[in-house]
Amino acid sequence: MKKQLLKYLLAMLILFGASATTHAQTRIYVKVRPTAVVKERPAAPHPDYVWVGDEWTVKDGAYVHVDGYWAAPRAGYMWKPGHWTSEAKGDYWVPGHWKKI
Repeated sequence: MKKQLLKYLLAMLILFGASATTHAQTRIYVKVRPTAVVKERPAAPHPDYVWVGDEWTVKDGAYVHVDGYWAAPRAGYMWKPGHWTSEAKGDYWVPGHWKKI
């Protein structure tokens, strides 16, 4: 019984460590921020829709531009756009998200 519990705890520890490492890798520091391609925003499909602006995502260790899109509003939430922020190591992208109001 103790052996099984120990194996289970060890497996959970390994799984937790792997997920923490994966999450940490999504923050890539850069000295020069990448520039996005400027595109014309398409017309909203509905007057209440919210523009979810262009974002940056990490792919193969570098930032890749993701086009913005229109999204249906979420009751009780507002879209908080992503933004660049700086630390001593360099700049990194903070993704946009729906924030409860």
